[in-house]
Formats: sequence, structure tokens, C-alpha cells
Amino acid sequence: MDWPFLIGSLLLLFGLLLGGIFWMSRMPGRSFQASAPQYATPENDLRQRLKNHVFHLAETIGERNIWRPQALTEAADYIAASLSSSDLSVVSRTYEIKGQTVGNVETTLLGESDDIILVGAHYDTVPGCPGANDNGSGVAVLIELARMLANVRPQKTIRLVAFVNEEPPFFKTDRMGSRVYVRQSRERSEKIVAMLSLETLGYYSQSEDSQAFPLPLIGLFYPDRGNFVAFVSNLKSRKLLHRVVAGFRESARIPSEGLAAPGWVTGVDWSDQWSFWQEGIPAVMVTDTAPFRDPYYHSPGDTSDRLQYRELALVTEGLARAVASLAGTSLPQL
Repeated sequence: MDWPFLIGSLLLLFGLLLGGIFWMSRMPGRSFQASAPQYATPENDLRQRLKNHVFHLAETIGERNIWRPQALTEAADYIAASLSSSDLSVVSRTYEIKGQTVGNVETTLLGESDDIILVGAHYDTVPGCPGANDNGSGVAVLIELARMLANVRPQKTIRLVAFVNEEPPFFKTDRMGSRVYVRQSRERSEKIVAMLSLETLGYYSQSEDSQAFPLPLIGLFYPDRGNFVAFVSNLKSRKLLHRVVAGFRESARIPSEGLAAPGWVTGVDWSDQWSFWQEGIPAVMVTDTAPFRDPYYHSPGDTSDRLQYRELALVTEGLARAVASLAGTSLPQL
């Protein structure tokens, strides 16, 4: 056994692995560094609106999926009404499944070009879960982004969509709401050039070791406190990921981290961005990292009282400006 050669080879392999993770984790701009008590407080009404949306979805309606079709319909109706309240036109893109009519709810802010920046969040839940964080938080942010962007004049069209049937048994199947949606979009000859998937955005912690990671080595490059919002993409969407992170960090008042990794890394493809990757469309997931941080993920404990609405509001503010930047416009002072 040539031990020096073997040890040298292992060290080289380890170095290459660390170098690869560094390349995947390196993001433009600088993450906001202040601790939670030093965050500038966003307007109270934004925090309250987000809280109201999450409460209505998780507590008033509750578990919403194909086995509770009335709740699923009530959620879709609530989202449509909330979008309409911002003087936006709403369209329901329906399809049939298991003898029921279900729908993706969309609104569009027309731009000067046919290029579409799409922001989406699923509104269904797993059985037995009220889904405050997964994904009432994502839907709440989607609704408030529509309100904040309603009066902008973008160069690229902005599309906001609430997707049905993201959770099992439809997850990563042809009946997944976002998968159906993107195929329907292709049939309409629409040109979606970028997609942001809003997935579980409301759980944050300042405690040490509150953040876990899918691979131990990845944790070497990120904080051990779950106080940041994460931007995650596959390798092909790395360019879009960098644009989104850069746009977010220009004004965001909450820490942020990014990762471009192969789709096989646990968690990287765990939401609606997967559907767009199947069509070759660049897409990025925006998340609090779900089960890598939130102990109530996919459980009856995922209730509205366990979310941090101050941080959720800060994420919403930063995303509004990042989406506006992607679409070639800007927002006035919020």
C-alpha cells in the first residue's frame, strides 16, 4: 500500500470538494449582518397583513388539500380576493384531478416586453397540517408582493401565481400544480425567463446550532444560526441566483445566504422550482430552509403563532425590490 500516495489523493479530493462547495456558495454582495434586535423595523401594517393572511389560511381554513376540497377552494378564493383588492385582474387556471376541479391562481403586471418574471407559491398542505409556514408564509408574501408591485411599470412582465397540489402525492409528478401550469404556459407560447419559488419563509432563530444542512461539509460555509433567508438553485440557474441575491442584498435588512447545487442534494428541488427546471427555465427557491430549521415542518404544530412576522416582513420588503430589479424597474421608498 502506497500510503503517501493514498493520503495525498484523499487530501486532494477533500480540497477539490471544499473548493466546489465554496464555488457553489459564493454569492455577490454582502449579507446584512445585524442581529435580530438591531433590525430596522418595517411598517407595522405590513407585518399585520402578513400575519392576517397566514392566520386565515392556517387557522380559519386550516388543512387544505385534495382530501379537503372545500378548504382547498376556500384558500384559492381567499387568494383571488386578496389579489383583486390591489386592483389586479385575477385568472384561475383550472384542471381536473380525481374528479375535482382545482386551480392555479394568477395575476399579471404587464411589462413592455413579453419576457415574464414569475413568482410562485403553493397554497396546499400535507394531511394533518394547518400549513402556517408551509406554505401560508409563502402565499402571504406573494399576496403582499402583488400589492407592493401593483403600480410599477416594469420592462419585463411580472406574473404572480399561487399553485395548487405541490405536496404529495402530486409532488414531482405531472399532476403537480406548477407542472401543469408551466406546460399550459408553453401551450400559450408564453416566454417565462425566470421563476422564484416562495417556500416556507416564516421561521427564524437566533439560537446557536438552530440551523442544519443537508450535507455536513456545506455547514462549514454558512452560519449555524437560522436567522437568514436562503436562495437556492440548481447549477443551471446559478446566473439567475446571483442576480436575485444581488438585488435582494442591495436593500434587504435581514441576513441572506445562497447556494447553487446539483439537484440531487437533499432539499434543492423540494418545491415548485423543480417544475420549471423540467422545462429548462431558470428558477430559484427562496426559503427559510424548512426542515433544516423549523421543528414543526409538516406537523400539526405548524401554526400561525410560531412564525416570526418581523423577519417575514423584512424578507417581503427585500423580495419586492429584487423582483422589481429583475423586471427592469424600481420601487419607491416603502
